[in-house]
Amino acid sequence: MKSFKLFTTLSTLLILLSCGNREGDYDATGSFEATEIIVSSQANGMIIELNITEGDLLQKGQMVGYIDSTQLYLQKMSILSNAKGVIAQQPDINAQTAALKAQINTLKREKARVERLVAANAANQKQLDDIVSELEIVESKLSAQTSTLQKSSAHISAQSSTLEIQVAQLNDQLEKTRIVSPISGTVLNRFAEAGELATMGMPLFKIANTGEMFLRAYVTNNQLAQIKLNDVVTVGVDDGYGNMKSYTGTISWISSKSEFTPKTIQTKNERANLVYALKIAVQNDGFLKIGMYGEVKFK
Repeated sequence: MKSFKLFTTLSTLLILLSCGNREGDYDATGSFEATEIIVSSQANGMIIELNITEGDLLQKGQMVGYIDSTQLYLQKMSILSNAKGVIAQQPDINAQTAALKAQINTLKREKARVERLVAANAANQKQLDDIVSELEIVESKLSAQTSTLQKSSAHISAQSSTLEIQVAQLNDQLEKTRIVSPISGTVLNRFAEAGELATMGMPLFKIANTGEMFLRAYVTNNQLAQIKLNDVVTVGVDDGYGNMKSYTGTISWISSKSEFTPKTIQTKNERANLVYALKIAVQNDGFLKIGMYGEVKFK
């Protein structure tokens, strides 16, 4: 009986000593959080597929479903058909002015021939004046026709550009019917199901970047003077077997304002009323989870 009492006393002392040592093993505690994003619908229509479950690991840009895009596709096909008709109306300026150009070249050769005859007194001046006058008329017709055709071509090009813009808009809308993951991370919540009618802005699922976790901890004013941004610290997490698993972390953010100590947080000096929040970035090896508690030791 005395041996049992002695054993009990020694065990109690060991526990008290252990707790006393643990008190000095860390400078602050906190809980882990991650960057969370709620992915919303960017299109209106029925959800045809949404192939995700909570806990799935997704890669950035990975397609996980799509929204019905039949009407958008038909609109695109209609505009492309109209665009072909508009492009077919584009005038061929060179072909439509070829006859006048050929006539002008002929008149220029005739003018040169008559000029030689006039110089040799083999033709009169009136013949030359008639050719010059006819040449000027044909050149005027060519200029007027070219101007008309260029204006028509510019108008058709503008119509074609408008249709191209409409096609680009529809391509963008069609792209947004694809449901993709904006980041690499873990699916936390699913808010919609296939067969539901989605509207623009409707939440579909929540995803968190669990590759890099952030331990939100709190320090007193005295501790704040000992740390700065980008300082490397040691983060400890209970491994579930009574041991502490260590990680290397970097202080990525320090609050510029003090606040009252949250009830769920213990600081080095528990009597302090005002503390400063900070975030410590830690690369996750898959063990860390959102909400898990951790201890921080400043170096």
